[in-house]
Amino acid sequence: MKKLKKEDISQEVFDLYDDYAHNKIERRQFLKKLSLYAVGGVTLSSLLSFISPNYVDTLLVAKDDERLDSKYITYNSPRGGGGIKALLSKPQSTSGKLPGIIVVHENRGLNPYIEDVGRRAALEGFISIAPDALTPLGGYPGNDDDGRALQKKRDRDEMLEDFIAAFTYLKNHKDCTGEIGVVGFCFGGWISNMMAVRVPDLGAAVPYYGSQPTAEETAEINAPLMLHYAALDTRVNAGWPDYEAALQANNKHYEAFVYPEVNHGFHNNTTPRYDEAAATLSWNRTIAFFKAHLT
Repeated sequence: MKKLKKEDISQEVFDLYDDYAHNKIERRQFLKKLSLYAVGGVTLSSLLSFISPNYVDTLLVAKDDERLDSKYITYNSPRGGGGIKALLSKPQSTSGKLPGIIVVHENRGLNPYIEDVGRRAALEGFISIAPDALTPLGGYPGNDDDGRALQKKRDRDEMLEDFIAAFTYLKNHKDCTGEIGVVGFCFGGWISNMMAVRVPDLGAAVPYYGSQPTAEETAEINAPLMLHYAALDTRVNAGWPDYEAALQANNKHYEAFVYPEVNHGFHNNTTPRYDEAAATLSWNRTIAFFKAHLT
């Protein structure tokens, strides 16, 4: 069987996967269309396996990393889903209080990749919280397909309240300075944008390829923004010109980066959409941005 490489996959396959991952097409239709690319010794099963997340071999920070105090907690979200489970992580060797970072998942719940990002943030000298908006439905179910199906059952504005409640939880945490930022990916990018709209004392927001607020909502933003976009992500990028115009019209503090020749999800190192150079550069920029505005 041919061993697949990222270079073997046409852009149409990545676009097809994006449609499926964002609920534009059903699984049966996805598999039918994907089968058209199973040619030249490439089977449908091998192609599906290659483009699906690999959570086994991709963790950058182990769950039991001795440098971290990382544990699950439950906090209250009275205007959202009630008791919300989250991964709370902070460095083991620290004295005094730390600035906080809220890490917001994609449209499939708190999967291993997002937990890993939470631990990565903590290793940079922050106390991080990575909530699971699927908690009211039993939590992340162990695979992304079922996670997406569950998340579709929740109201996104109620989920926004869950992440605003995470801000309140960190704000009152004994180990947090009260200076708090948010970073989110895809759905989490929209949450990050909307937290900048809704939370007046948010310290910084970093949306990765997230849908944008309206012009009226943008006028309410106080937090400095760092926005990351993928050049091949035409779906999300369609809203960027109007968002930028609104940011400029309202004299908002923002930085925006469009990474060339990469797909939506380029930061996620569990799928072949991952681009190491863009992911590393964007993450370094993100951490520097947080340190500049939260410390």
